[in-house]
Amino acid sequence: MTNNDWTPDQPLVSIHDVHKSFGDLEVLKGVSLDIMKGEVICIIGPSGSGKSTLIRCVNALNTIDSGSIKVEGLEVHDPGLDKLELRKRVGMVFQQYNLFPHKTALENIMMAPLKVLKQPQAEAEERAHKLIKRVNLGGKENSYPGELSGGQQQRVAIARSLAMNPDVMLFDEVTAALDPETVNEVLLAIKDLAQDGMTCILVTHEMGFAREVADHIYFTDRGVIVEHGPPATFFTEATDPRTREFLSQIL
Repeated sequence: MTNNDWTPDQPLVSIHDVHKSFGDLEVLKGVSLDIMKGEVICIIGPSGSGKSTLIRCVNALNTIDSGSIKVEGLEVHDPGLDKLELRKRVGMVFQQYNLFPHKTALENIMMAPLKVLKQPQAEAEERAHKLIKRVNLGGKENSYPGELSGGQQQRVAIARSLAMNPDVMLFDEVTAALDPETVNEVLLAIKDLAQDGMTCILVTHEMGFAREVADHIYFTDRGVIVEHGPPATFFTEATDPRTREFLSQIL
């Protein structure tokens, strides 16, 4: 599934005028943003502002009512799209780790490459070992999820997503369920990815992290993007009263 129209000077992910309702509740009201290859985007905002819904639309976990979402030129909500092919390109890590409890860390990471990509066992295992080290979990290969802390499980989940060799990673409040002392180890793993050039879209409440890592920050409220900009100006020169009130409550 290649799309020869897409070139790296165009947005890797292009979201245009996206609307989404659940019943009578309109959650996204015409959201548009572009993410270039290698960019790190943080989406912030109050609960219920549509952040998680938006990134779940990017890998077709949620459908959209109207608008367009393209990943490398592919229309995500084309009825003919092979969602499996899409999800090879778009990795996602959730608030809940969703690891298989009866499989070791290494086995969890190897599952998709073996079953979905049909990689040979030796190749999948070699890559899984590398990914375990990449998220600083060397020595935990044979540990089961129940033997790992929340932060360690979340890093296994990140490695599992990376095992599919995605072009973009989505992170949906991945530190929200963690103890404060384990938050940083997960953020560090994401920061390393970003510095390696992975395109990342994060929904996060971690403002210090957003300030440090993001190329661009989007503030959403009630289903619209209220304000956006690079961290250098976003946190100090926000002009919309809703943004300023939100930042005053959390900074």
